[in-house]
Amino acid sequence: MVHHHRATLLLLLLLPNSPFSAAMDDLLQLGRTPRRCDQEMAPTPPAPCAGVPNGTVCCDRSSPRADLCVMRGDIRTHAASNTLFLLAAAAPADERIRPYTRKWESSVMSTIDELRLRALPDPEGAARCDVRHDVPAVVFSTGGYTGNVYHEFNDGIIPLYITARRFNRKVVLVMLEYHDWWMTKYGHIVEQLSDFPPVDFSNDTRTHCFPEAVVGLRIHDELAIDASRMPGNQGIRDFRHMLDDAHRGRINAIIEEENAAPQAAPAAAALAKKHVTEALADDDKPRLVIVSRNGSRAIENEPELARAAGRAGFRVTVLRPRPDTELAQMYRVLNGSDVMVGVHGAAMTHFLFMRPGSVFIQVVPLGTDWAAENYYGEPARRLGLRYVPYKILPSESSLFRRYARDDPVLTDPVAVNAKGWQVTKKVYLDGQNVRLDMARFRRRLREAYGHWAAQRRRQQSQPL
Repeated sequence: MVHHHRATLLLLLLLPNSPFSAAMDDLLQLGRTPRRCDQEMAPTPPAPCAGVPNGTVCCDRSSPRADLCVMRGDIRTHAASNTLFLLAAAAPADERIRPYTRKWESSVMSTIDELRLRALPDPEGAARCDVRHDVPAVVFSTGGYTGNVYHEFNDGIIPLYITARRFNRKVVLVMLEYHDWWMTKYGHIVEQLSDFPPVDFSNDTRTHCFPEAVVGLRIHDELAIDASRMPGNQGIRDFRHMLDDAHRGRINAIIEEENAAPQAAPAAAALAKKHVTEALADDDKPRLVIVSRNGSRAIENEPELARAAGRAGFRVTVLRPRPDTELAQMYRVLNGSDVMVGVHGAAMTHFLFMRPGSVFIQVVPLGTDWAAENYYGEPARRLGLRYVPYKILPSESSLFRRYARDDPVLTDPVAVNAKGWQVTKKVYLDGQNVRLDMARFRRRLREAYGHWAAQRRRQQSQPL
């Protein structure tokens, strides 16, 4: 029998080249954002299943987004039958749950493994414990839409934070549909939520025993945390502070690697020195990051945008994330930026990496107004960002070259979207690029620069 009682470190490999030199990392302010909770709200009644007696199973199916079940007592895993047994239960029970946070979406929920939760008053014949844990388990799936960064955070990482944070890392994370790449990408975050190695439920055939299990995750809203429902009124800014803690070690290691590399290459050292000199000369400029897209919803005149931003007074970086781009690298760049510009899409989830008070300019293509506001605009405001939407005109869409001027695709996107998701996806998401009207867009750049300048004046006027 193995008894887990101390943490095991997780090794992350993560992702690629950062455009910033190590010398600029004093600007990134990792961890310097004050820890502050969202505005306090009146306390709400305890959630269903919050006070489950020992020897019982309780399932809360009241949320349209996700089911959640709680078991307390002698709990044992049985991977072969996808079952959690509760032995010596006060009463028999047999519940089933798919632990994923898109309950209303039957097509994706049908792909999620179903768990059976069985409470047995008579423990005779039960499997013996191979691994006995003295802390609770949180059981969830990394299946579904995992692979899309928006869904990874909205459906997984943030609900995991909401559900597991109250255990103060004294919890074991048990994963259905375990993926090595997911742990490689998010292992640093997992380490902030649990002091113990995760359990791959399906492939770990040992019997794991727990005193408590929370099966499923709680979700509040799109990329959001309702502080009134969290211990200590923790909100989305506390989540972001946790992201700071999660990535600081890896970012420091990247900086050390960059500092060591020039020692082995004199030419590289000279080039690095030149870049440092140029960076210091630009030290008084705000930093603007363009999150570039390939394929659909790309900015066709992106080089012109970069030049315009430079002329507006910004130090410009074009970030081209790839599937193998290390999360810590993305965090390093965006945490150190003052403005992020990008076209509506999953990559806009990275606004979570920006410091409160920064500016987020989201280019909103035709037919995406509702999604842009609800999935990214409102959540960005909750984080404390200055959200600046840029809704394109029909003439700025590549659809303008394909459809007649009076076609509903251009004149009435709401009516087109009413035809269903597949039409929206085909026409507006997969079939559209943008060409920014720079005369219009420069006004957004000036607004962003003015916001940065006003913030800087306020900071400089404050006593040390």
